[in-house]
Amino acid sequence: MTVDKWFDSQDRLVKVLLLIIPFVNWIIEILVRISAILRNPTQLNLIGLIVYIIGGWILGFVDLIFVIIQDKMLFIE
Repeated sequence: MTVDKWFDSQDRLVKVLLLIIPFVNWIIEILVRISAILRNPTQLNLIGLIVYIIGGWILGFVDLIFVIIQDKMLFIE
């Protein structure tokens, strides 16, 4: 499962479009974070998954801003 690599390889506009739609945002966040944990099991990736499962859409929009500014997701190594 390499959803995180697929997401990182997308253009910034595609990332923003995927993260701007509320329910799609949450699903993409969870899939990318699970994929990152399976590929690189670090504490930061695990914390990111737990925070985004609990925080849901609201933190997804924080991540949207982070993607716009730095072109990467928050709490992903």
